[in-house]
Amino acid sequence: MTHDLRPRWYSPAEVAVLLGFGISKVKMKIATGELRSIKDGKYRRILPEWVDDYIREQVERQEAA
Repeated sequence: MTHDLRPRWYSPAEVAVLLGFGISKVKMKIATGELRSIKDGKYRRILPEWVDDYIREQVERQEAA
């Protein structure tokens, strides 16, 4: 039996790697509200679907231009 151990959420550093961004760019996108996140204690976390939403919004914005 195999278990799918995909992360349930990501840190900003993990999202930076996923998107090919620097950590400061990810933090800026969080601060401006472009990338959704939550606070878990002292840590900031981002759900995988929020990363997908960000990517989808960027694609839609480019297609509309």
